[in-house]
Amino acid sequence: MNEFKKHIIVTGGAGFIGSHVVRLFVNKYPDYQIINVDKLTYAGNLANLRDVEEKPNYTFVKADICDFETMLQLMRQYNVDGVIHLAAESHVDRSIKDPFTFAKTNVMGTLSLLQAAKQYWESLPEKYDGKRFYHISTDEVYGALELTHSQGITPPFSTKASSGSHHEAYGETFFVESTKYDPHSPYSASKASSDHFVRAYHDTYGMPTIVTNCSNNYGPYQFPEKLIPLFINNIRHRKPLPVYGKGENVRDWLFVEDHARAIDIIYHNGKVAETYNIGGFNEWKNIDIIKVIIKTVDRLLGNPEGYSDELITFVTDRAGHDLRYAIDSRKLQKELGWEPSLQFEEGIEKTVLWYLDNQEWMDNITSGEYEKYYESMYSNR
Repeated sequence: MNEFKKHIIVTGGAGFIGSHVVRLFVNKYPDYQIINVDKLTYAGNLANLRDVEEKPNYTFVKADICDFETMLQLMRQYNVDGVIHLAAESHVDRSIKDPFTFAKTNVMGTLSLLQAAKQYWESLPEKYDGKRFYHISTDEVYGALELTHSQGITPPFSTKASSGSHHEAYGETFFVESTKYDPHSPYSASKASSDHFVRAYHDTYGMPTIVTNCSNNYGPYQFPEKLIPLFINNIRHRKPLPVYGKGENVRDWLFVEDHARAIDIIYHNGKVAETYNIGGFNEWKNIDIIKVIIKTVDRLLGNPEGYSDELITFVTDRAGHDLRYAIDSRKLQKELGWEPSLQFEEGIEKTVLWYLDNQEWMDNITSGEYEKYYESMYSNR
């Protein structure tokens, strides 16, 4: 293990965002040992990492972050000096039906990791020197913003990625790092609680922690319960496209590889005890993004324009459905030089192409075959 300069645990590394972070770190830092710790629940899929699974600096460990003794053992076994914590239950609808699972994984799992890191690092001669606990959270902890404009307005900031493309805001307020927490779903409440524990471990024990709150991600390898991959797949199979309410809810969208780049920059250069918001400077109403997806998928499948519009099906709105999220990422842009690299239209094109080119991956996910495979693979371990 001494051959590696750093030893970093990435939790939830077989999931959507986690797999992109693992891939980036494994490829970019051959002198880092990257330990992917994932329970392989329904959203974890090792097929997401086939291109790096044989790399000498990559290690996979099937484990539950709620298992404190195992987390402590892993800290010792791999001489861990960094944690990038992404493992979480993250689907709002599932949290409404099963809040206990969200509280267990997102709150107690985070606490288990914090305590394991604290106990191990405090046992070392150098203690917290050179260590870092980086917790990835969500913009949903802030609650909701008012939707003050039915038509978009020019927002007070832009990036290279947003110039020349759809670049509108649907209100004059934005989430900043000092915005008060006001979670509205069991999911966002569990993430808010975990954020508080991370900050408490810095304030109480001096642990070097960082928290980031990110907007909606999209891109390859996203589990198809989420809007964009679900709708791509439903269009392909001529299934209904369920739209909550009137589709007026607004979200800020970020391409997942840009999020992974931000995590890399913040892990290495972010200030301890700071919070950074990560957003795409890219607000869209749900109904508008759905129309872009339909247009893109139909074009790439060779369907006539408007062919799949009839699949749109308006359904009863989700309980406690927040109207608008919008992130102001200027602190991250100003202090660490990060900004999104892709215009949304470019990102959607890449995303749709990936799902259409990887239909076997999608079919394995939707059929559940991948779960059966990994269940048998790890059942005796």
